[in-house]
Amino acid sequence: MKTSLDAGSIKDFIHYRLQRSKETLEEADYIARGKYYNAAVNRLYYACYYAASALMLANNLDASTHKGIKNMLGLHFVKAGRLDNKYGRIYQQLFENRQAGDYEDFVYCDRELYDILYPQAKDFVKTVSSMTLVTQHHDGIV
Repeated sequence: MKTSLDAGSIKDFIHYRLQRSKETLEEADYIARGKYYNAAVNRLYYACYYAASALMLANNLDASTHKGIKNMLGLHFVKAGRLDNKYGRIYQQLFENRQAGDYEDFVYCDRELYDILYPQAKDFVKTVSSMTLVTQHHDGIV
């Protein structure tokens, strides 16, 4: 996908993904207030996914699947020392919760789990968004 985008389009797409990430965090909180915790945890994952996909695009890394984003995040950022290990663990846990909630039977998230994951996801989005914006400025994308 990135090969068909010019610099302006890449910039716009990155900004869109970062905005979508923040909105999805708000969606998660709204859904949790309704006590739909599986759906709320799913939204936490997607908030992080959108931020991570923006980071990949800002760094000219091509990952077109959820697993690809997770692997690239681990390889190019966590293992490379550009992102603290805790963010890799946060993303992994949310990835696993999302997979289980979407594809396994009798998986239930509760308020306690959501209350643990929400601040972690919020921190992930903030940190990864900051890294993305710094990368954009450094590479002249912004």
